Amino acid sequence: MTQPESSTPTNDTPTIGVFDSGFGGLTVLRALLARMPRARFVFLGDTARLPYGSKSRRTIARYAAESAQFLVREQRAEFLVIACNTASALALDAIQAAVPVPVLGVIQPGAAAARAASRTGEVLVIATDATVQSHAYSAACHALGLRTLEKACPLLVPLVEEGWTTDLYTSTRMGAPGASPLGTRESDTSLQIDAPQVAVTLEVIRIYLDELLADAKAHGLQPDTLVLGCTHYPLLRPLIQKALPPGIRVIDSADAAAEAAVHLFNGRAAPLASDSPSPESTAGAPAHIRCFATDSVEKFQRLGSRFLGRPVGQVGLVDLGG
Repeated sequence: MTQPESSTPTNDTPTIGVFDSGFGGLTVLRALLARMPRARFVFLGDTARLPYGSKSRRTIARYAAESAQFLVREQRAEFLVIACNTASALALDAIQAAVPVPVLGVIQPGAAAARAASRTGEVLVIATDATVQSHAYSAACHALGLRTLEKACPLLVPLVEEGWTTDLYTSTRMGAPGASPLGTRESDTSLQIDAPQVAVTLEVIRIYLDELLADAKAHGLQPDTLVLGCTHYPLLRPLIQKALPPGIRVIDSADAAAEAAVHLFNGRAAPLASDSPSPESTAGAPAHIRCFATDSVEKFQRLGSRFLGRPVGQVGLVDLGG
């Protein structure tokens, strides 16, 4: 996308590649921009081959490795953030083996943020079918001493992509008043629902969460933390918080991954980064962003701006093969 002169990357500006099977991972890029507003970002959405969740582990690993190689070899990314829960769950090792740069997924940071936020040591996770079936969050949380209960919420992604969400995403994101550095907030019950589509989405969320909480009670759990295990879900965060009982904190794995990136990409990226994200960073910072998609460029431009919170600009089309 066309950038002002001040945003032109220099030799000292790190290039951070961000990859997703679609455009939900733009919520991760949005969180990265808030912490690294002077870095150079290259985002790739493998839209020609989504959804990854219906593919075999071997195929997902091949697709993800090819995408990672494009970012590193063609775009010269020095660091990679895998902004895709399915790829993070099923292909992180394959990606790390395919490229000679540091690679960060979204699952381990999400689990670490849950560990830091939880007082009871018992957490809930909502995600897509593929991520839940992988039990990647459960394993990551268990390794940190947490008891975890996961639930697939397959209707939420299409509701987000239909735009049946609130317009309060920016105000409740990390960096807004009352939000913690981990992107956690207590349940917000003051949200006003004034559109029938949004009311439908809220009701779907309530059904899923009621079922999950009932299951937690049946297992003798007292969860105090909920992890959003899908990069689409941050756009639903105000509704999710409204549907939760008081006292349950929400962990946005996109925010957690961005915070982890600040520490992992130490050295060249660190001088451009901050542990105190700024809400203005995504709106007017001189970040250099270039987006690519493997198909549906027009759809990417239309929906991507909603996820990123700013225009994605011109999107390049790239062919990674079948």
